[in-house]
Amino acid sequence: MRFTFTEDQLLFQSSVRSLLEKECTPERVRALWGTETGRSHELWAKLAEIGLLGLLVPEDAGGLGMSEIDLVLLLEETGRVALPEPVVETAAIAAPLLRDSSAAATKEKWLGRIATGEAVLTAGHPSNPFVNDAHVADLLFLANGNEIHAVEKHKASLEWQECSDASRRLFKVDWKPSADTLIAQGENGRRLLDAAFDRGALATAAQALGIAQQLVDLAVDYAKQREQFGRPIGSFQAVKHLLANVQVRIEFARPVVYRAAHSVARESPTRGIAVSHAKAAACEAAVLAAKTALQVHGAIGYTWEVDLHLWMKRAWALEAAWGTGSWHRARIGQAVLDGDGPAPTFGFGSAV
Repeated sequence: MRFTFTEDQLLFQSSVRSLLEKECTPERVRALWGTETGRSHELWAKLAEIGLLGLLVPEDAGGLGMSEIDLVLLLEETGRVALPEPVVETAAIAAPLLRDSSAAATKEKWLGRIATGEAVLTAGHPSNPFVNDAHVADLLFLANGNEIHAVEKHKASLEWQECSDASRRLFKVDWKPSADTLIAQGENGRRLLDAAFDRGALATAAQALGIAQQLVDLAVDYAKQREQFGRPIGSFQAVKHLLANVQVRIEFARPVVYRAAHSVARESPTRGIAVSHAKAAACEAAVLAAKTALQVHGAIGYTWEVDLHLWMKRAWALEAAWGTGSWHRARIGQAVLDGDGPAPTFGFGSAV
């Protein structure tokens, strides 16, 4: 079996990278920190125009009808530029949750608006005490036990929560469940919540890959310029080894994340294990990249003026989102010890 991305998928990734490199510069990210919402309607519209927001929305609702295999590369690019916009919450979690629900009226009202960029959706989950981007969301998916409710923002009370990453806007949401907001319950509600959690973990893992790679690239560029004893510090073996170790960790995590995207898209029985492996591996790589990039930059890396902290703080924040690394490692360990983990053939049996 050979798993590679198609030419069209790679071209889509290249198009998104070009857009984000132009529209989501460090200067623009910093400028958004000083705005009321921290978000850009103009950038959101461009993300919709290129097809990113509606990628998982069915074609008959105005989307592209694609899968997480197509989305994972694009999410990696959003991490590379430290994109503040709620792409994970809207495109990777809320859109497929609504798509897979049986709430016909809610789907008819919101799916098309996701694809066109007219609406922002977000999702809460018992694993996350605070909801990201609730302040700009038109609709919030919130859990009450095994129930899922679709709550419009004006029906909820929001309390802002401080975060080390100035681009992340977290809120405690106070709301009351009702029959009017209920879209799923019982076993169906639990199934949708579990899928939303795995999609959130996969999406943050993909972003962590992009963050880790950007941190390494920044450190390499700095090591080429910074001189000590009349030589660039990048020529010192100790610095080379530090950066090489991080790059190896990234390259080991990358196929794990791509495999998890395949498992989610194909609804594999071992989806949860694949996602946990990806989240743990990618976020470990990102946290190590943050530590190493800071070491390479030295004292200047601690300063507010250097852009390094845009990615460092995002790496630390994403490590705790949608399950910490320790939680995901425990999930894998439990599955292996209980005998519920991947089959001994790891998907390469005669049935494939």
